[in-house]
Amino acid sequence: MSVDICVVGAGMAGLACATRLAEAGLTISVIDKGRGPGGRMAARRVEIGGQTISFDHGAQYFTARDPDFRKAVESWQNIGWVAPWPEAGDDAFVGKPNMNGPIRAMARDLNVHWNTRGERLVQDGDFWRVEADDYIVRAKQVLIALPAEQAAILLHGVCPVLSKIADSARSEPCWAVMAAFMNRLDVGHDSVQGEGGAIRWAARNSAKPSRSGEETWVIHASPKRSRQLLDKRREDVAPIILEDFFELTGAGRRTPIHLEAHRWLYAMPEAIEGEPARYNRERRIGIAGDYLHSPRVEGAWLSGVALAEKVLAPV
Repeated sequence: MSVDICVVGAGMAGLACATRLAEAGLTISVIDKGRGPGGRMAARRVEIGGQTISFDHGAQYFTARDPDFRKAVESWQNIGWVAPWPEAGDDAFVGKPNMNGPIRAMARDLNVHWNTRGERLVQDGDFWRVEADDYIVRAKQVLIALPAEQAAILLHGVCPVLSKIADSARSEPCWAVMAAFMNRLDVGHDSVQGEGGAIRWAARNSAKPSRSGEETWVIHASPKRSRQLLDKRREDVAPIILEDFFELTGAGRRTPIHLEAHRWLYAMPEAIEGEPARYNRERRIGIAGDYLHSPRVEGAWLSGVALAEKVLAPV
């Protein structure tokens, strides 16, 4: 198929960019390696005791401080995609019914192909051919909204300038643990923030708006702890980080009825100074992502919109 623009990556940056370009009347194809909406705003669904429970195992919440992003979030709130979560701050929000709520809703209005990993970019006359294993998109322009490390690899040899920019970014890993318990843990608050120890952040997932489950927690290890455990098996990491959580909170140790871990290899990027998005008009290639603005959901949205505006700017 041939389109005006192919956006590689259907996280917040990619979908914000694609939405703005589609509103301008361009034909857009979005591809993403994931099985469904989320990216780092993903949610994991599991069956526990005959009930489907969802864990926000990526971003726990997001803030809305920029005026343009606040307007977008207000519209999402009116539609029912997000809700405030005062536990994390006065300007904090969570997606509904899971963190991927806004991503899922945005993707519905776009031509998104899931389970499609962009492997190669090949110039084909006036078009770029974005090749996956069993899928090819021909596009006049290609916009890359992947984690910096992945963007650098895809752009290597195709657009060295942008590849070098993405390659200069560095991201910290994060092990996330999802735990469910029969009874409420003796933890006074619905969120716990570590102070330089093994745990960076933990949240009582079941306490967020529109969530289900008796007592579920998502525990994020600190970058240092995540690096220490980086190459261990998931089933070995989960009980280690759960023990770190019990030590931090002082809660009585309980045996979970569900316990699993997920490794985010590129969880927390260090933002690169400069413009919030980069676009090479000669090559008709651009990059967007939180690593170009700020390592937050808000930063990803602002970067995606900034890239769209660069594409739409008159020559």
